[in-house]
Amino acid sequence: MNSNRLFRLSTITEYHRAAGLPNPAHPLISIVHMDDIKLPIAEIPFSLIFDFYSISLKKMNHAQFKYGHQACDFDEGVLFFMSPGQLFGIDSVVEQAEPKRPKGWMILIHPDFLWNTPLAKTIKQYEYFNYSVNEALYLSDKEENMLTAIANQIEQEYNANIDRYSQNVIIAQLELLLTYSERFYQRQFITRKIASHELLTRLEDYLSNYFNSGALAKQGLPTVVHIAETLNISPGYLSGLLKSLTGQSTQQHLHNKLIDLAKEKLSTTNLSVSEIAYELGFEHLQSFSKLFKTKTNISPLEFRHSFN
Repeated sequence: MNSNRLFRLSTITEYHRAAGLPNPAHPLISIVHMDDIKLPIAEIPFSLIFDFYSISLKKMNHAQFKYGHQACDFDEGVLFFMSPGQLFGIDSVVEQAEPKRPKGWMILIHPDFLWNTPLAKTIKQYEYFNYSVNEALYLSDKEENMLTAIANQIEQEYNANIDRYSQNVIIAQLELLLTYSERFYQRQFITRKIASHELLTRLEDYLSNYFNSGALAKQGLPTVVHIAETLNISPGYLSGLLKSLTGQSTQQHLHNKLIDLAKEKLSTTNLSVSEIAYELGFEHLQSFSKLFKTKTNISPLEFRHSFN
């Protein structure tokens, strides 16, 4: 088999067969226990694309995983989420004298299972489905046990006799798991302060260099996607972190930095308002004046006159 092959799995049944598992009890939702997997999907390295959602608690600290085009070392006690169409793979495995089987579980959810339910729309609002593996959710033992208990309840429900209540019960349990995950992510932004503040320092250094380089006049404000790529994180994770620590979205943070620079130029230089607008990357003076007034409740000229 060729190395680093890419496989696309359209159904949960295809995943079960590739992993050497019996066919799923339900074709549209399945709980996979990592220690039940009999076969590797492919020779390492390999990459996978699922056409379904997955929520994974994997304990496999001897492998290096890849999500999208980013690689990271995957340690114990972490949860991560994937949407249909995202890329996941294993780049390498560390040789061990006594190889340990991976532990943990995966919830596989085909989009058809969500059809005609509120979760079909709301699942796309959980930003962590677009986070990278290195932005995974680090769980305490208590949190891990809580989410594992919900996964077990889902498994018990679809293994019981299916009736007209089954889907609603499972949907409710999925919504509970996702809500808890969102809460735990917000907790993580606060408790992992060193990593969070180190990221904020990198952000501030990047913005300071960008604003002082003259790039604003040539290129305008950097996009949120560009900033996230520069910091090697996903846009959603950056916005979530800023929201938790500063109460602002990335865009709001950028605009506030821009207004601070505008105030500095208005109060310390003789540049006209039009020249300042141009230096800050605005094509039209009206756009600059509108943003400035929205943020300060006064016009740029009124702000300048307040210093005279």
